[in-house]
Formats: sequence, structure tokens, C-alpha cells
Amino acid sequence: MATAFSAEQIAALSAPLDRAKVRQREQGRATVSYIEGWQAIAEANRIFGFDGWQRQTLQLCCIHQGERSIGRDHRPGWGVTYTARVRITITPPSGEPALIREGCGAGHGIDTDLGQAHESALKEAETDAMKRALMTFGNPFGLALYDKQQREVTSSAAAAIGDQARRAPAPARHQSVVRSIQGRRPQSGPVQPSDSIDPALVPLDPAAIQQLHDTIRSLPRPLLEGLSKAFRKRFQIPPEASTIADRITQRRHHDWIEAFLVRHQGQPKHERVAACG
Repeated sequence: MATAFSAEQIAALSAPLDRAKVRQREQGRATVSYIEGWQAIAEANRIFGFDGWQRQTLQLCCIHQGERSIGRDHRPGWGVTYTARVRITITPPSGEPALIREGCGAGHGIDTDLGQAHESALKEAETDAMKRALMTFGNPFGLALYDKQQREVTSSAAAAIGDQARRAPAPARHQSVVRSIQGRRPQSGPVQPSDSIDPALVPLDPAAIQQLHDTIRSLPRPLLEGLSKAFRKRFQIPPEASTIADRITQRRHHDWIEAFLVRHQGQPKHERVAACG
């Protein structure tokens, strides 16, 4: 039976969730486990590809707005609640019809400023709905956390090391395409160059990898497709690999992408591209 996903994608979707990605918060009298919104987006980029998935907010409703006291000093403020429904559309590399999943979520905002309360609630509701939609695709998106015993959540050191090579902390907002790459030069991390190691093969710092991911995803579609095609040819990425996201790991990749963007965009276009981000 044909499947919409590649073998590489199926393996990623079936893999256990690394406990290093799991966060916890107190909710009432219980402790709730969850993954952060940026983590879900980073996993979608890695598994489906930068241009392999879309998020669409179908519905966003403010269901409550009321005055309330805030903090121990009981300052006057506002409490706001939104609900959201988000659709995730995946474009399979096999050419099969697009896969669509939807999720609903809620967000709560508490602030002395009414506008800030609305903003917090709105963003939280949209992120919550997105995570619930992505969750249906597998463990990397938090499905494993719905099992109370969390049997598909692993704490293996190997998983943590492998994840660190690809992941970064919360994404930083870039100011322009080329400048965002140049602003965070690749770091060697725990591996230092030596006479026996080619500097071009030194692993990138996880934050530098995420910076590259953010920058590439912001590119106009024609430029994104051109970069992906050229990167595959330059570094001999096999045709069955659905994305180049998890192949960006070394200093040579950073330098090549930086040179490609400078060559194809030029300095005067920086601010115009940044406005699209």
C-alpha cells in the first residue's frame, strides 16, 4: 500500500519524543507536560520541509473579556480568553493529495493593559490550536504526552546529543536575510577545530542552525526553491530526502548558504526581503 510520506519522514514521525524537549507547568492541582510552540514549528520544518506544510487560522473568537484584579497587590486589570481553530496542510513528497488536519485551542491573557491581554490570549489560542493539529502526526509533536505513562518519551543520551546537533533555543526574529546569517557566525560548540579536523566540517552551534532555518523559511518561494535545488546538488543530497533542513549541520553549509544569498540578492534588497519575514 502506497504511503504519502517518505521512509525518512515515517521514521522521524514514529521516533520517541526526547524528554529534553518536554516542558511542565502547574495547572490547578496537576502538573501538565507539553512541548513549546516554537518546538512544534521547528519539527514541522525538519520533517515536512520549509515549504512542505502550511498553517491557516480558520477561526479566532474572543469569548470573554472582563475586569479583574492582578497580583498580590490587587492591581486593576483585565482577563481575556480566545478560542481558535487552525488547519495544517501537508504536501507529501510522493505527490499524493495533501493531508489536512485541524485542531482547536484556547488562550488566556491577563494584563493591566487591555490590548496586551488580548494579544497574549490571541497568540496563545492560535499556538495551542496549531500544536493540537500537528499532534495528530506523531510523537515529535507531543502525541506521546497523551499517554499518561509516557512510554514513547525517551531520556536517552543519544537522542539528546542527536537533537542538539539540529535544534536551537526559541527562534530569534531576523532583521534581514543575509544580515541575519552574518549576525550569528557559526560557533564550534563542544568540538574545537584542530590540525586533524577540517574547519569546514566543524558542527554548527544549534542556535546558528536555527537562525539559518528561520532565514531560509522567510525567503520568497522562487528563491527558496532555487536555494534548495542548488544545495542538494552542491552537497549531493539524495533525491529521496524530502527536505534539506536536517542536512544543515556544518560550517561549510553556513558559508555556502551565506554566499548563495549574497550572490542572488545583493545588499540593496535586504530591507525589502526583511519586510516579508
